[in-house]
Amino acid sequence: MIAFVNRFQVTGSCQEFEEAFDRTSAFFAAQPGFLRHRLLHHINDPELYVNVADWEDEDSFRRALAQPEFAEHRTALRALSSSDPNLYTPMLERVAR
Repeated sequence: MIAFVNRFQVTGSCQEFEEAFDRTSAFFAAQPGFLRHRLLHHINDPELYVNVADWEDEDSFRRALAQPEFAEHRTALRALSSSDPNLYTPMLERVAR
């Protein structure tokens, strides 16, 4: 499993960003290898969001990005925000009992 973490600084309308992200989320959810994601909204900075997505493997993630349909989503998000995307390998996870 890999984790994709993308920090967004919204430069346009937050509502428009959330709507564009929701459409992008639906696109990714339909891709093979997608497991889950969470969009987090900063408590004190209303223009800061973080997406944390889990994928089965890096190849699945890269194939999703290579889909022609993804270009429209990327363009919409870039028009409303800047981002800092990175891939991570999960090292430790603990859940409450």
